[in-house]
Amino acid sequence: MPWPAAPDLLAPLAPWFGRVRRDLPWRATDLDAPHPDPYAVLVSELMLQQTQVATVVPYFNRWLARFPTPQALAEADEDTVHKAWEGLGYYRRARFLKAAAVSVAAEGWPGDLEGLAQLPGLGPYTAAAVGAIAFQWPAPALDGNAFRVLARLLLIEGDPKIRAADLRTWLAPALEAHGPSRLTQAIMELGATVCAPTPACGACPLADACAARQAERTGEIPPAGKRAKPKESAIWLVAMEAEGYLLLHAPATSGLLAGLWRWPTIEASELASQTPAPGLVPMLAWPGWTQVYTHRREAVSPLHLRLGTRFQAAEGLRWIPAADLSALPLGQRDQRLRDLLATPGQTPLEAPDPAALIRACATLLG
Repeated sequence: MPWPAAPDLLAPLAPWFGRVRRDLPWRATDLDAPHPDPYAVLVSELMLQQTQVATVVPYFNRWLARFPTPQALAEADEDTVHKAWEGLGYYRRARFLKAAAVSVAAEGWPGDLEGLAQLPGLGPYTAAAVGAIAFQWPAPALDGNAFRVLARLLLIEGDPKIRAADLRTWLAPALEAHGPSRLTQAIMELGATVCAPTPACGACPLADACAARQAERTGEIPPAGKRAKPKESAIWLVAMEAEGYLLLHAPATSGLLAGLWRWPTIEASELASQTPAPGLVPMLAWPGWTQVYTHRREAVSPLHLRLGTRFQAAEGLRWIPAADLSALPLGQRDQRLRDLLATPGQTPLEAPDPAALIRACATLLG
């Protein structure tokens, strides 16, 4: 590889990190020793996947208070775990974290990087980050921030992920020289706070050695990835209430929404809207919103129907006592309707036929 030696090129990072490092609850004071609580490192790394530090900090603190050890998490039931994760998104991380805790509680921590990588939810980056930060193993951890920092520093053309194997080989001696935990977190800190997509080169300890800066190409290195256009849909999000019960989808066992309770949804294209007939079925509505996901956007129209009696629900749907609603784990979209139920709604100007909504959620008999 034609790159300068990593221990020399990255040497300014260690003292810089000592001066500017953020005080985060999962960071150890002594960066030269193994972390006193590897479980805290594991929790933080899974929470930080695709989530900003400022969002994670309060969740992390509450999580460690609720599940202070792998054993405590391993013994918790699924609803409790998902409820503690509620609002953080990407819920499969909570399931992976619980499964990893079950393994650690039963067998102890793996003794090498290969063993860490076999824990549920730990891909190459997360296993390396936990290995370096928790156990001081010289395992190069390359996430989006690290790839951006190194692509600019070394002026790597194209997608730096293609050079991942070369970058790990190049980076390993620097981890040995400057400390795996210290240097791993320093690179993370630099990418998060200075070498961001729009870089603040004047504050960077590596600015004088940065090849992209010298070439005046920091704005194009690395190139922005192409994103697929999100699929758009319009839905009715429906809370049906009868006899003190609410109708919800029970949690699925797999998929993006596994472990979460959900309100019934109906595609707006499937049911024509009309002016509701007054008095037949009390119905309330609130202003809608756009719910944005990674690959789709939903135009959400929330409704509340109050029925006289319960009907036999379709497979996968359950009538839940209204008093239990606050304890159920819901995704962000469904939390929003739950919260709206406690606020005044209005009679909708247009809505689907209530009978059609009921038929969509009921078992068809006879």
